[in-house]
Amino acid sequence: MTTAEFGQSVRRWRDRVPPEAAGLPAGGPRRAAGLRREELALLAGISVDYLTRLEQGRASHPSAQVVAALARALRLSDPERAHLYRMAGLAQPAPQTMPAVITPSVQRLLDRMAGVPVAVYDAAWTLLVANPPYAALMGDPSAWRGNERNGVWRHFLGPGSRVRLSPEERRGFEAALVADLRTAAGRYPADPHLRRLIGQLREGSGRFAELWDAGAVGRHETARKTVEHPYVGPLTLDCDVLSVAGSDLRIMVYTAAPDTEDAERLALVTVLGTQSLPAGRPPTA
Repeated sequence: MTTAEFGQSVRRWRDRVPPEAAGLPAGGPRRAAGLRREELALLAGISVDYLTRLEQGRASHPSAQVVAALARALRLSDPERAHLYRMAGLAQPAPQTMPAVITPSVQRLLDRMAGVPVAVYDAAWTLLVANPPYAALMGDPSAWRGNERNGVWRHFLGPGSRVRLSPEERRGFEAALVADLRTAAGRYPADPHLRRLIGQLREGSGRFAELWDAGAVGRHETARKTVEHPYVGPLTLDCDVLSVAGSDLRIMVYTAAPDTEDAERLALVTVLGTQSLPAGRPPTA
């Protein structure tokens, strides 16, 4: 950062904020459409003299509190706020809670992948939405509540999933899952749901506690999985996890190589949906 760059950015952003947008009277003729220096100082709760020195590059190393106040008063977007923190030589504070909103663009993606098993999870692997093919493949999640919707909880304390794992695969999967959850905890240390989930997992699962105390940090991403479906039998599928920039949402997609028995079985699963069939009686192809 150069102090001049920080000050120039604040001045440019100040010039674009009309006083009425900040709840201030226009106050007669103005040389510029934006905020006056004393108005921004008032909104940010700092002195006019300090703001003047910041804008002129004569003051350096503003505190995180000052940067946050300026970002709020200037109505900065998320990328602009992040840039202001970087210019001040500061790390942008993490959001208090994990994003859990399905954005319109993600919803459009789900709509266009109607024939492929797709689910969206938050940063702690809590299921937010699953399309019908995913529900047919992995089990209908519509009745799941609370921790039942969390993949980490279901693996360590719940009924698990339809994915078949060898002992070696299970060890690697668990290590990656816990390391990924620790990454989320580092990004959202104040999220009450995440803290409660980790506490329950540590108390209820010795294996989770062992892995958590090891302190590994990482990401759980692409894998090749064998799913034991109760009606069509085992399917070996590619499982890709796509990250949504800016929201920490994870999109999980299951696909099969074309012209394979797994692709045929996956197509049959999609056709069957989540209809109830007698246990132990697979449908006829």
